[in-house]
Amino acid sequence: MSASRAFSFAAAAAVLIGAGAGARGAARLFSSAQIAPLPGFQEALWWKPSCRGVQCGLCPFHCFLPEGIKGRCRARMNVGGRLVSLVYGRPVAVHVDPVEKKPVFHLLPGSGIYSVATAGCNLSCFFCQICEISQINPERASEGVVVPRAVQGPSLVQDQTRMLSPDEIVEAAQRTGCRSVAYTYSEPVVAFEYVLDTARKARAAGLKNVLVSAGYIEPGPLAELAPWFDVVKIDLKGFDPRFYRRYVGGDRDAVLRTLLELKRLGVMTEVVNLVVPTLNDRDEDFTALARWIRLNLGPDTPLFFSRFTPQYRLDNLPPTPVDTLERAWRIARSEGLHYVYLGNVPGHPAESTYCPTCGRVLVRRRGFAVLEMVITRDGKCPTCGTKIPGVWS
Repeated sequence: MSASRAFSFAAAAAVLIGAGAGARGAARLFSSAQIAPLPGFQEALWWKPSCRGVQCGLCPFHCFLPEGIKGRCRARMNVGGRLVSLVYGRPVAVHVDPVEKKPVFHLLPGSGIYSVATAGCNLSCFFCQICEISQINPERASEGVVVPRAVQGPSLVQDQTRMLSPDEIVEAAQRTGCRSVAYTYSEPVVAFEYVLDTARKARAAGLKNVLVSAGYIEPGPLAELAPWFDVVKIDLKGFDPRFYRRYVGGDRDAVLRTLLELKRLGVMTEVVNLVVPTLNDRDEDFTALARWIRLNLGPDTPLFFSRFTPQYRLDNLPPTPVDTLERAWRIARSEGLHYVYLGNVPGHPAESTYCPTCGRVLVRRRGFAVLEMVITRDGKCPTCGTKIPGVWS
């Protein structure tokens, strides 16, 4: 439902106060003092009234929400019979990153990307690498969120509790010399309205847009977002449906559907598989994943196998052995994929981009640094003329 997104926030605040009156701790969340400063306590898109509540249509969970109740993502709530976003204009992390950190390797290598995250996620991965922001309630942003190690670094350019409008994000990206904006770290799908508005403004300003997502979204909302994005990077957590149900809290086939839709819509897509020791690191998992990508998305689809480090509910597991990642790399290459990378292994040769025809190193990387790039401005190998998919200039 794309109903008018403007309504009386004062009335909504009154409803919230009433709804939370009997709940311990609700006064902090539901007080008018908390709600009034929100510049974007904004009506959501993709929902409909249902019985004595509302039903969200943004992702495959289709949460039914009675008055005052949040969805699984924690970022959307029924307020006065309307679904509202609790994270519009409320980033919890804002950085200037190298684009390679996303990781995205086929868009403007070596360039800066203005990276924005809000609280919340519609999945619940046991191995979440940024659980400090993805698995919290948005109201905690006002307390100062602990930014995870995967996000921290000297590139932090804003206080993570500051509110930023889409216009301010675009202006800051331009001011800091970035060529693109990333909606990243946590799950940007749950901030759908904020992401959509910002991506439109970024495109109008001549910036590229990158969506870094787990791909847990319905086809309708995806089709609304897709035209504004130059690259979508999808975290495909594994290929075993049982693994997805138990350790991700979702349905693998919904993510595969997203990948197929992105292909149909003509959006450049890069895929990342975080390899977790003992859980999704079997040869048959790597083979099935690589084969599906080649047959359904094409052999030019970039695929990353990234190293897991102990986090969240799986801090008892060791980091992924490098030889496991190398085994996955060999399997994916043998399945016919042209651009296979290893992530979180700085200095490994598989960080670089090679011509699939003549084998020349086209983009030489070490960690997030680009040491050399010889791809021509029109995206070809200078030795043999093979066209390399991506945006290179």
